[in-house]
Amino acid sequence: MEFKNLWDLASAMQVLSHDTVDSKLWAEAVEWLIQHGPPEIQKLLIEASASATTKSFPELKPSHITADGEPYYNIKELAASMGITEAEVRSILKKKEADLEGQVFHSDTKQTIH
Repeated sequence: MEFKNLWDLASAMQVLSHDTVDSKLWAEAVEWLIQHGPPEIQKLLIEASASATTKSFPELKPSHITADGEPYYNIKELAASMGITEAEVRSILKKKEADLEGQVFHSDTKQTIH
């Protein structure tokens, strides 16, 4: 079954609002909502993600911002922030895209991701 068909809005929102939900299940619901949820929920979750990134990795700055306000990060800098290699970052991104059955991370070059 395709990732987009594993969830619907009601089930994803129920998981997000549950007090004791498993973190992996919660993350899957968030990923589904970011990709397939209503625009207003996508916007809120992306803003929350940006805030968490800034708080967890204060040294990591976007290499640039799109006209829509979306940040792009340099893969080399991302790897350094996380203490892993660029190859590991690329491998994680590739696996995540395979898990989610499509392109999730956008790149305007081979050196940056969004």
